[in-house]
Amino acid sequence: MQLLGPTSNTFISQRLRLHYVDWGNADKPPLLLVHGGRDHCRSWDWTAEALREDWHIIALDHRGHGDSQWTQDGNYRTMDLVYDVAQLIHQLDLAPVTIVSHSWGANTSLRYAGLFPENVRRIVAIEGLFPTPENEALIKDVPFARRVREFIGEKRKAAGRLPRRYASLEDAYARMKGENPYLTDAQARHLTLHGINRNEDGTFSWKFDPHLNVDGWPYDISTEQRNELWKAITCPTLLLNGADSWAGNPTRNGMADHFRNAEVIEFENAGHWLHHDQFDKFIATLKDFL
Repeated sequence: MQLLGPTSNTFISQRLRLHYVDWGNADKPPLLLVHGGRDHCRSWDWTAEALREDWHIIALDHRGHGDSQWTQDGNYRTMDLVYDVAQLIHQLDLAPVTIVSHSWGANTSLRYAGLFPENVRRIVAIEGLFPTPENEALIKDVPFARRVREFIGEKRKAAGRLPRRYASLEDAYARMKGENPYLTDAQARHLTLHGINRNEDGTFSWKFDPHLNVDGWPYDISTEQRNELWKAITCPTLLLNGADSWAGNPTRNGMADHFRNAEVIEFENAGHWLHHDQFDKFIATLKDFL
């Protein structure tokens, strides 16, 4: 039987039921795709379709995203996402695994690769090195107590905020296009269809937990601890960034210096979602590296 798309599956991590899709070919080397914040696993569909013949591809939905459960307390810490990635790799016996990851998912995956270097064959991190040195300097200028108070205030407001409702799919699609002008119409429609739920009254809302709109958890690991994890990565590492992104170039800002074996490639005419913005170039680069 020829399957056109992936199968839908779940696993348990810290009592949460989390979702992932499996693109088949279990006898091929495992390749894990890890999405970024307020995204979902089906944003990797184009990548999976381009690579599925040569790899056993798994793409997960982070907690609070896609078809995975939301946390009870509405808090999403990066190290909890690291635990989820570790749990998925352990449960499915994927190690040694190749990882392709984006943004928050890349930040998460790099930490995993530093904690369990023996479990990762190769890793691709798209726009995953943050906070940048410039943002770190700004954070250090804000007293810790003030940062925590501001976080508590934002979380309190989020608790009273209902998920936004769109009257039609077209309205949600327009919002998706507005977030990334590089997206083609086909890309924006696909990302919208897989990233939205229909409410009982016929309106539409994004699948991700609205608490994810509150940026920044004030108790994350230190910069020194993060750098130690990056230095512990032993596998070949590919760091990709978009020339038009806020995340910066890892070579120019010095963050690439914390890796043993990292190559940096910058994509022109691309922003934070460079794997969508310059898909053909991204796939060619990815195949060369893998």
